[in-house]
Amino acid sequence: MAGILIIAHAPLASALRECAAHVYCGQPQRLEAIDVMPDAEPAAVLAEARRRLAEVSEDNGALVLTDIFGATPANIAARLAEPGRVKVLAGVNLPMLVRAICYRAEKLDQLALKALAGGSQGVLQVGSTTVQNQIANHPDKYAAEGHQHHQ
Repeated sequence: MAGILIIAHAPLASALRECAAHVYCGQPQRLEAIDVMPDAEPAAVLAEARRRLAEVSEDNGALVLTDIFGATPANIAARLAEPGRVKVLAGVNLPMLVRAICYRAEKLDQLALKALAGGSQGVLQVGSTTVQNQIANHPDKYAAEGHQHHQ
C-alpha cells in the first residue's frame, strides 16, 4: 500500500486527514498531514516532509497531495517527487483523498491517475438538474435506462 502525505496551507492538511478519519471511522494507516503556517521556514518544512514521507512510504512508494500549484506547500511537495517512488498531485480535495485511500494498493502511476480522476469528478455543480437528483426524483425512468453514478 502506498503511503499518503498531505502538505497544504494550514489548517487544510490536518482537516483533510480528520475528514478521512471520519469517512473511514478511524484514521487510515500511513496517512500523514503537514500544515504549512504563513511564517513557516520552507527548509524546515521540507525536512519534516522528508521525515514523514520516509515513515509512510512502503513498497509501492508514496503519493504527496498538495493544495495550490505554485504556492509554498506545492513548491515544497515538488521537491519530494521521485520517479517511480513519489508522485506529487496539486489541487487536493476530499474526493481526491478518498479515492487515493481506496486505491493505494495499486501501482503508483495507476494510483495517481485514480486520485486525479476522483478529485476532478468530485467537483460539480449540484442542483435539481444534476444526474443524482434526476435519478432520485424519477427512479423508474432512470433505472430502466441503466443510469448510475459512481464516485
